[in-house]
Amino acid sequence: MDDIRQGIILKGVGGFYDVLDSVSGQVYNCRVRGIHRKEGGVTPLPGDNVTFKVIDEKDRTGFVDRIGERKNEFARPPVANIDQLAIVLAVRCPEPDLGLADKLLITCEAKDISPLILVNKIDLDEDGSAEYIGKIYRKAGYRVILISKVLDVGYDKLHQELKGFRTAFAGQSGVGKSTILNRILNNWAMETGEVSERIQRGRHTTRHVQLFELDVGGFVLDTPGFSAYSVCDVQHTELASYYPEFREVIGECRFTSCSHISEPGCRVRELVEKGKVDAERYKRYVQFYRELKEAYDNRYRR
Repeated sequence: MDDIRQGIILKGVGGFYDVLDSVSGQVYNCRVRGIHRKEGGVTPLPGDNVTFKVIDEKDRTGFVDRIGERKNEFARPPVANIDQLAIVLAVRCPEPDLGLADKLLITCEAKDISPLILVNKIDLDEDGSAEYIGKIYRKAGYRVILISKVLDVGYDKLHQELKGFRTAFAGQSGVGKSTILNRILNNWAMETGEVSERIQRGRHTTRHVQLFELDVGGFVLDTPGFSAYSVCDVQHTELASYYPEFREVIGECRFTSCSHISEPGCRVRELVEKGKVDAERYKRYVQFYRELKEAYDNRYRR
């Protein structure tokens, strides 16, 4: 009887995949079964749930037999089955890009990913920016953690928020994703040794998406490629449904096709006027809507 096991792909390099055995916790170096490629199977990605067969127990080698159905997937970075995205903003150095944060939040809503906002470098906060950013996103219904390596603040709470999730980190360059990830991997990763060294950012270093198992259950992903993002995969007509703070009044506008921009009797704009929806976040919604609608209107033009 074949020894077919369940596992998760941690990383893939050059056609070989590190697969974590879901029962034993051992990692096996696997290739993809030839018949899978012949049958037009999907390319394996880090985060894939798979079945695999062990070829050599001593050498920890095997082959991937089947790739499970994906909850979500990304081309850049190439990863599957993310269930939490930690969106990192800095209060300063660099200035927070709330537009990027909103785009990532829209992606989370569209791909069934739980978002978590990390406001980093609060030791540099001189004007209340951290609380201002936190208020914007808490008002929208999101979880927010204020964090600082210098002050040693926020990490214990972050540790608990990572529990049981497969969490990727995203944000502009320089916001401190590497610092946060190094702290997590040095303190809470199940795998020991040169973990931190392996994820150091280097201009000339080849880097791959990789999952690291945590002591509280779940994984964190070292995911190069989430520093810039667009909402091009979203239709302008569905954009409003990806804003949690709009949902209580969606469907109550005077016009069923309301864009929530200029139509009379718009319940979303009423929320903005009453201060229940952040005005600046709403302005970014309007900008995204117009960009998406323009792209839709021009879709057949060369």
